[in-house]
Amino acid sequence: MSKIKVIETDSQLIVGIGSALVDILIHEDDSFIEQTGAVKGGMTLVDNTWIEQTLALGSGTATIVAGGSACNTIVGVGQLGGKARFVGKCGTDKWGRQFENDLAQQHVDPALLQSDLPTGRVLSIITPDAQRTMFTNLGASAETRPEEITARSFADAAVVHVEGYLLFNPELIQAALDAAREAGALISLDLASFTVVEQSLELLERLVAGYVDILIANEDEARAFTGEAEEQPALAALSEKANIAVLKVGPRGSHIAHGGEAVHIQSMGDGTALDTTGAGDLWAAGFLFGLVNGYELEKCGRLGSACGYEVCQVIGAHIPDEGWGRIKKLLA
Repeated sequence: MSKIKVIETDSQLIVGIGSALVDILIHEDDSFIEQTGAVKGGMTLVDNTWIEQTLALGSGTATIVAGGSACNTIVGVGQLGGKARFVGKCGTDKWGRQFENDLAQQHVDPALLQSDLPTGRVLSIITPDAQRTMFTNLGASAETRPEEITARSFADAAVVHVEGYLLFNPELIQAALDAAREAGALISLDLASFTVVEQSLELLERLVAGYVDILIANEDEARAFTGEAEEQPALAALSEKANIAVLKVGPRGSHIAHGGEAVHIQSMGDGTALDTTGAGDLWAAGFLFGLVNGYELEKCGRLGSACGYEVCQVIGAHIPDEGWGRIKKLLA
């Protein structure tokens, strides 16, 4: 595959927009998930009381880190040495202040709006197979108003990366896509969760057709969106919907389609994982960083695979310095 010139500008800035959330991670077995009544591997919106009550039933100690899907991706871009900005809304509480400081320390421009509501939280329950099932209280992030997102939010961006969870707020995602298009950026959309796709299918079809240049999905999300359960038909269906289509298939690697061609990227390691939290988000970080730097698609995919692998070796979505050191060897 030939190199892709992302846009007619020298900008390499990637801007992410999504929910500013604090991640709470606990380890439990499948029976704990069954008690919640949720679908394993999915995402359910809950209130703070539900999170506190569920935490009280847990058997272990929780790990708390800054997170959110698009935020994880943008932090990855910053750690790779890329130009990165995150747009979201958090509270004025200690978690909001920590969130902003964490972004700045990880080389991300924190373009944060503020709310009197508490900063949002997501409880991720990690089962022994490293799958995570998420329960989210959006908190302050749910207060982001469409009129607060303008082309200025995405000024000078080469790519605007939108998390699929914004589909739960149709007016906000519409405003974000309009602003990104007005700013002259390419639009990347990560489908985020099969439950998001199932609950927003009609809206998703319309927005992808009208706005999305880069479409990123795992196999469950692709099945929910296209109706195709097999890899190649699913990839073909995704590629009809966007200029660049990505299908991630876990330990089997990933597929990238563009311009009638497709490339398969092998996964790194032996497929073992301690925790898959942030795996897709960090895959997107490596991939998008490669795109705006003019790498061939195969190298973009390898970089995404390396980021996804490294984050699966730790608890939470933050890769340690030694992991970033190994990833950056691929940039040479």
